[in-house]
Amino acid sequence: MIYLQVPKTLGVPAETLAKIEAAAQETLVQVRAGLDAELTVVLSDDAQLHELNRQFLGIDAPTDVLSFPADELDPDSETLYLGDVLISYPRAKTQAAAGGHPVSAELQLLTVHGVLHLLGYDHASETDKAAMWAIQANILTRLGCPITAPSAE
Repeated sequence: MIYLQVPKTLGVPAETLAKIEAAAQETLVQVRAGLDAELTVVLSDDAQLHELNRQFLGIDAPTDVLSFPADELDPDSETLYLGDVLISYPRAKTQAAAGGHPVSAELQLLTVHGVLHLLGYDHASETDKAAMWAIQANILTRLGCPITAPSAE
């Protein structure tokens, strides 16, 4: 199950929310088919992601996406709660405009990226980055997303 936490004040269209959910689900299917897992995608703002980035990663700057793995097994249902992906909606809109693509595509990219982090992928080394980016591109292509890598890459 994919949970979405999106303040109504952000005005995110329903079709965009459906694309975010599909991106998270497709990532689970492509990377861990059959895994009985849940996660939450939260759309927030730069201020919250800046504070969380500072508090948990020691980086005093805003960012577009953060992942917080939980890996908690529900003892009753035996469902794995993977964790939370937080995305700055204003930053996603800015990056989409700069890249010349829809904000829904940027949100799909950030969702896939965040879920991959929950599943243990990272990009700390060039080798890890190449592997993560390849999986990310494959998933985004399967979703029909017009972008498959961050605009800055």
